[in-house]
Amino acid sequence: MNVKDLFDLSGKTALITGGSRGLGLQIAEALGELGAKVAITARKQGELDEAAARLSNQGIETLTIAGDLSKYDTIPGIVEQVLARWGTVDILVNNAGTTWGAPAEEHPQEAWHKVMNLNVNAMFFLSQEVGRRCMIPRRKGKIINMSSVAGLRAHASGMTTIAYTTSKAAVLHFTRALAAEWGKYEINVNASEASRHVTGQYIAVDGGASL
Repeated sequence: MNVKDLFDLSGKTALITGGSRGLGLQIAEALGELGAKVAITARKQGELDEAAARLSNQGIETLTIAGDLSKYDTIPGIVEQVLARWGTVDILVNNAGTTWGAPAEEHPQEAWHKVMNLNVNAMFFLSQEVGRRCMIPRRKGKIINMSSVAGLRAHASGMTTIAYTTSKAAVLHFTRALAAEWGKYEINVNASEASRHVTGQYIAVDGGASL
């Protein structure tokens, strides 16, 4: 058995936030290469169109959805577009995020809320919508939340990104809590970053082989 057979995602649907560029686009390419249909979201339609062209050139079936996840009332509509096209979401990758650099004593309130709204609140509300409409009824699903090593420890190295660091720590505990709560539905919830993989309770660490 070759690697592609082991990780075969044929017939699966993946929703990737922040999927128009960078890590999100790379994730979309990887899942698509393994057979998944991919829906990618981002704020800028132009960047989504460029990403879709790149994915289509690789033979990956793609849906683009422009929207701002920090505006929570748009989330049901984003999920609805995926369901209208493919009927369900098997894999959710919460990749969209933002940061802000400022000393803690000078950090603007609006910047704090911007980081928390996208990095934590939008992640919860989108996971809730996908879980309630797709994964819980089918008793099956995979959720991957993008965190950071910054969520595990603070560095006294001159980095002044307290909102980002706090948000990524929240993502890790959110992942553990959701995994514990939704394990009874056979929904796996993982948190990952470029060099580290953190698992929540009730998760079988199978590298995605059972997707």
